[in-house]
Parts: sequence; structure tokens; C-alpha cells
Amino acid sequence: MAEVLTFQVDDAQIIFRNFSGKEDKYNREGDRNFSVILDEEAAQRMIADGWNVKYLAAREEGDDDTPYIQVAVGYKNRPPRIVLISSAGRTNLDEDNVETLDWVSIRKADLIARAYQWEVNGKGGIKAYLQTMFVTIEEDELERRYAVKED
Repeated sequence: MAEVLTFQVDDAQIIFRNFSGKEDKYNREGDRNFSVILDEEAAQRMIADGWNVKYLAAREEGDDDTPYIQVAVGYKNRPPRIVLISSAGRTNLDEDNVETLDWVSIRKADLIARAYQWEVNGKGGIKAYLQTMFVTIEEDELERRYAVKED
């Protein structure tokens, strides 16, 4: 059996959120995904292993470009475990409510993504799929005050 590649990012910086799978300039309808910033050392290791790491152009002259990888959120074969953490407790998110992550303020996110090795017309690579993610959200005073605690 082939080795399953995974990577873990603690305190992940999440960008380009599209958990709802809405169509836009850069996304086909139904493709749920987000991207996560990588440190340069991890990015270089992942590139060497065949992961599809991309770079954001530096905003300021003299700054380095920022490595990131897109992570797919797929529900067809192996659904991810996504847990939203708030003052009300933990909520497991599924295909019907994961789009909540498109608009919440994320205080902390820890995740593990797994590899899917693909090949089409002689080209191939590794696509990242979300396996597990715990997201702690930033709440305002009223959200904390009126949070309904689970028993």
C-alpha cells in the first residue's frame, strides 16, 4: 500500500476562503476550498515532494513572496472533520453548514490535509484535501454573553 502523505499546520493563516463552493473568477461552481500560508522551509519540502505550492507576490519592495497551498474541501469520497469552537462549545460542521467559515472571524485554525495523487494526460501532481480542522472563532461581547451552552 502506498504511503499517504499529509501535512499539518498549527495556527494556520487561512486565505481565499470558499467553503460554500460559489463560482467566481478563480473557482468553478461547487469547488469548496481555501488556501493556507506556508513557511518557506515547509513550502520547499512540499514542492520537492510534488505538492502544488504557489506564491503570493510580495506587497512591499524588498519583502519575500509568500508561499501558500490550496486545500480542497471534498465530501464525495472521504468527508473532512471540521469543528467550530466558540464560547457556546464545539459544533461539527458538515456539507450543509461548512459555508459558515466563509464569513466568521477566525482567531485560530489548526488543520491536517492529505494528499491525492492525480494524473491526467501524462501530467500529474499532488492535490491537498482537508482531513481535519479545528477553528476557534473570534466573538464579540454580545455573542459571548448570549452564547447557548450545550449540556
